[in-house]
Amino acid sequence: MVTDTSAPAAPIRAAAVQLEAEVGDVATNLARIERLVDDAAAAGARLIAVPEFCTSRLPFDVRAHDATLPPDNIALDCFQRLAARHHCWIGGSMLIAENGAIANRYHLVEPDGTVHRHDKDLPTMWENAFYGPGHDDGVFDTALGGVGAAVCWELIRTQTVRRMRGRVGLAMTGTHWWTMPSNWGTAVARGLAAIGQYNRYLSENAPAEFARRLGAPVLQASHCGRFRTGFLLMPGLDRAPPYDTEFVGCTQIVDAEGRVLAQRRTEEGPGFVVADVTPGAREPVQPLEDRFWIPELPLFLRAYWHHQNLCARRYYRSRGRAAGLAAAERHAADRR
Repeated sequence: MVTDTSAPAAPIRAAAVQLEAEVGDVATNLARIERLVDDAAAAGARLIAVPEFCTSRLPFDVRAHDATLPPDNIALDCFQRLAARHHCWIGGSMLIAENGAIANRYHLVEPDGTVHRHDKDLPTMWENAFYGPGHDDGVFDTALGGVGAAVCWELIRTQTVRRMRGRVGLAMTGTHWWTMPSNWGTAVARGLAAIGQYNRYLSENAPAEFARRLGAPVLQASHCGRFRTGFLLMPGLDRAPPYDTEFVGCTQIVDAEGRVLAQRRTEEGPGFVVADVTPGAREPVQPLEDRFWIPELPLFLRAYWHHQNLCARRYYRSRGRAAGLAAAERHAADRR
């Protein structure tokens, strides 16, 4: 049973971390997170969000499989150590292998070490090469009351709001949101410019639009920086041409009405933002749309989503799952 969230609680100083992560290098990325969390706690934060895939950015690159961890792992150890050190709540997601499958698992750790978990419902595009869908509701009963976890494009799907609305007093979120390619020539760049602009708009406004429909404050932690991935052409085809891109969006803290209290754009680089939020469910200021996506996604973005989903799922079945499970076993052996 989730704690009643009908009455707002006392304000809490919150922080959201913006991370520039390396591919597959869990130890380096955890060290960067620890420094940023320490700095955020020194600024008074007791509720801290770190990004989706906090242990590695996730391009379509074989090195990214190396960040797949067993359920008990060094990243969770880091979260629990930081939560105890600063008497804070800390949340972020990572690739986890369990029972022969891999999930993008969000962990929220309380100051006493209690761990809450949510597996992202649907992988986005080439993420399907690395993990499969989750099936829980993403609602946690915590000392802060009901807390919801939503990861990246879960923020722009109506089903996420439906499973949380009225049950949570705040939402912890993180993204790994990229944009159009920059290395496919001038003609392609010009042709995709409008889509790229709209995609950036979606990423920057997703936390506020989600909060308006949920009726609760939202913490949003993002990745930043440029990176190279591979673009999947068709299911079963090994060749993936290089796709140079960058992360878009904002690391943000927004209130229950969708007002931005603090933000750091991805082009500002790694760092964090802080603001005071008041947990508690309120009447949403925006009605929820009767459709799959919260925004009106252009045909191109919907086609891109379906195409990359299809290609990457085939890769996961043929290679990705096995590569991730093997990496998790290596990490587990290192702990023994």
